[in-house]
Parts: sequence; structure tokens; C-alpha cells
Amino acid sequence: MNYPEGLFYSKEHEWAKKDGELAVIGISWHAQDSLGDVVYIELPAVGTELKPMQEFGVVESVKTVSTLYCPISGKVIEVNQELAKHPEAVNEDPYGKGWMIKVKMSRPDDLKDLMNAKDYQASLKA
Repeated sequence: MNYPEGLFYSKEHEWAKKDGELAVIGISWHAQDSLGDVVYIELPAVGTELKPMQEFGVVESVKTVSTLYCPISGKVIEVNQELAKHPEAVNEDPYGKGWMIKVKMSRPDDLKDLMNAKDYQASLKA
């Protein structure tokens, strides 16, 4: 299992990586592993305003359909278009090619409400 340091994790298994005023968001290794082979991803339109814990999309796998929740507030400025053609990237590289959206944070302090890698791993064991 892979949980990179420097990312912020939500209890719903999304991660956020701060990049200046932006946050890159995806799902954790645990989430993609639990889902199984991802076959379809529905993501929001660029310009969508999101709040913490607001639904922003859906991931469909061979096992189930799962809702995606935004861990922070802000405006979607980019969507990973490659996932429409290659949803398996979420399984193969959830923290790299499998990123989902980029959000211009309206409240960077939202990151303080998320877990670091160590705390996230501890929450998985609880």
C-alpha cells in the first residue's frame, strides 16, 4: 500500500496535493484497491464551485459505483480528460496519472481539516 507523504487525505479516501493556490485531487490507493478495476469516471465541469464534502463525481468499477467527495472548497479549473479514455489510470497510478481534478482553493485552511499520510493509515486500521 502506498500513501505518499505531503498529501492530505480525507476520511472518504480522497487525497489533495497543494500546488500553490491549487489543489490536485484524486482517490487514495486504498480507495482504488477497494473498488477493483475502474471502468468509468464521471467528473464535474470546469468552473464548478465545490465545498468540502460535496459530491463532485462518480467512479464505477467492476464491483461497485462510488461517489467522489471534494476534500476542500474551491473552483474546478481543470479535469483530467485522459480518464475518460483510460479510467484504469486510477488503479495503475492513483497519485500521478490517475489524478481527477484541479481546484483553485477558496479556503486553503480546509487542508488543516484533512489527515497526513500517517494519520490516514492509522484510520484505515481502526
